[in-house]
Amino acid sequence: MLRTLLRRRKKALSSEDVTVSDRPQVRRAVTAAALGNTMEWFDFGVYAYLAGTMGKVFFPSSSPGAQVVAAFATFAAAFLVRPLGGLVFGPLGDRIGRQKVLAATMIMMAASTFAVGFLPTYAAVGFLAPLLLLVCRLFQGFSTGGEYAGATTYIAEYAPDKRRGFLGSWLDFGTFVGYALGSGLVTVLTLILGEQGLQDWGWRIPFFIAGPLGLIGLYMRMKLEETPAFKKEAAYAASEGKAYQEDDEEARGRGHLKEIFTRHWHAVLICMGLVLLYNVTNYMVTSYLPTYMTVTLGQNDTTSQLLVLATMLLVVLTITAVGHTSDRWGRRPVFLTGSVAMIVLAVPAFLLIREGGVLLPAVGCAVLGLLLVCFAGTAASTLPALFPTRLRYGALSIAFNISVSLFGGTTPLFTSALVEATGNDMVPAYYLMAAGVIGFVSTLFLHETAGKPLRGSGPMVETPGEAERLVAHSRTAAGRQARDIWIRLRHPWARHSHRDD
Repeated sequence: MLRTLLRRRKKALSSEDVTVSDRPQVRRAVTAAALGNTMEWFDFGVYAYLAGTMGKVFFPSSSPGAQVVAAFATFAAAFLVRPLGGLVFGPLGDRIGRQKVLAATMIMMAASTFAVGFLPTYAAVGFLAPLLLLVCRLFQGFSTGGEYAGATTYIAEYAPDKRRGFLGSWLDFGTFVGYALGSGLVTVLTLILGEQGLQDWGWRIPFFIAGPLGLIGLYMRMKLEETPAFKKEAAYAASEGKAYQEDDEEARGRGHLKEIFTRHWHAVLICMGLVLLYNVTNYMVTSYLPTYMTVTLGQNDTTSQLLVLATMLLVVLTITAVGHTSDRWGRRPVFLTGSVAMIVLAVPAFLLIREGGVLLPAVGCAVLGLLLVCFAGTAASTLPALFPTRLRYGALSIAFNISVSLFGGTTPLFTSALVEATGNDMVPAYYLMAAGVIGFVSTLFLHETAGKPLRGSGPMVETPGEAERLVAHSRTAAGRQARDIWIRLRHPWARHSHRDD
C-alpha cells in the first residue's frame, strides 16, 4: 500500500518547471509558421482553380473529364511522397531542432512551385511536359511532408497552455488565406485574360509569384529561435548523458520509429483518423469543389469560383473564433460536433449545390465551409498534444502524412474518378459522410488536452504572476496529498475525513 501511495504522489512544481512565454517571440513564431502554410496553400489554390486549364496544357489529347482526372492524378502524386518527407524531416526536427527544418522545407516548397511557371507545354515538348510537371509536384510534396507537422509543433510548443487553441488556429488561418489568394488571383486572371489567354500563357503568372512569397517566408523563419520545449528537452538529454554522437544518429532514428509504432500506436491511429476527417473535408472543398461545380455540374466558371472563394473567406473569418472556443469548451466537443454535423449535413449541402442559380449553391457551400472550420480551427492545437516532446515532430509528421497521402490528397482524384465511372454526382457527399464516421470514432478515443501542458513538457503560462500562482497552487496540492497519505497510513479507516479541509 505504501509503495502504491508513494507512486501516485505528484511532485510539486518549481519555478524552473514553468515556462513564461515571450509574447513578441510567440507572435513572430505564429506569423512565420502561418506564412509557410500560406505559401503552401497558395499553390494548392492555384492548382485547384487551374485544374481544367492545366489539363488542357499538359494533357491535351484526352477528353475533358479525363483531363481533369489526369490533372488531379498529378496533384495526388505529390501526396504519395509526403510520407517520405515526413520520415526524413520529422525525425530530423526532433534531432537538430524545429526551426532549421522549417527553414529547409520553406526553400524546397518555394523553389518547386516557382519552377512550375517555367515548364514547357505539351505542344512544345510532348510527353516531357507532364513528366516535368510531375517532378515539380513530387519535390513540392516531399518538402510539404515536413511542413504542417513542423509548423503545428512549433506553434504548440510556443503557445501558453490556455491559448494554444486560439494561437494554433492562426496556422490554418494562413492556410485558407493562401488558398483564397491563389484562387482569387486565378479568378481575376480568368476575368481579365479569358479562358484562351489563361491557357496560352496566363497560367504561369500565379506560379511566378510563389518565388517572392517563399523568400519572405524564409527570411522570417531564419530569424526565429528554437522552441522552449525543445531547448529543455535537449538540455535534459545532455544532463542525463543521453546525447548521441553522429555515428549513433541512424540507430537513434530507427529507435524512435520503433517507439512511435509500438508505444504510441494508439496516438498514431487517433491522429490519422482526425487528419482524415479534416483533410478529406479540406481537399473536397478547396481542391475538388471548383472543378465539380464547373465540369460535373456544368455551372458557370466565374460563379463557381466566386462561390468557393466566398466559402474560404467565411472560413478565414470564423477560424480563430473556433480556436478560441476549443480553449474554453475543449477540443473533443468541437470535433464531435463537427463529425456528427458532417454525417447529417453532407447530403443536404450537395443537394443545394446541385441546384441552379446562386443563392442555393451559396448556402450549400457555406454549410461545407462551416463544417470545415470545426476541424481547421482545432487541429493545430489537438494533434501535437498527442505525442511527447522528444518525438513529437517525427511522430506527427509520419502519422499526419500517411493519412493525408492515403485519404486527403487523393480525395479529388478518387471523387472525380468515381463520379466519372458511376455517373452519380452525389458521390462527394457520401465520401464526406464516411469521413465523418471515422472522425467521430477517432474523437471518442481522444483525451481532452485543452488548457493542459503538452506531453513531456512543463506548464507554459503568459505572465510571471501566473507562474507564481501555479507553483504555489502545486505546492499546496502536493502538501495536501502528502498529508492524505500520512493519514491513510496511520488511520486507514479515515479515507475521506480530511479530503475537503
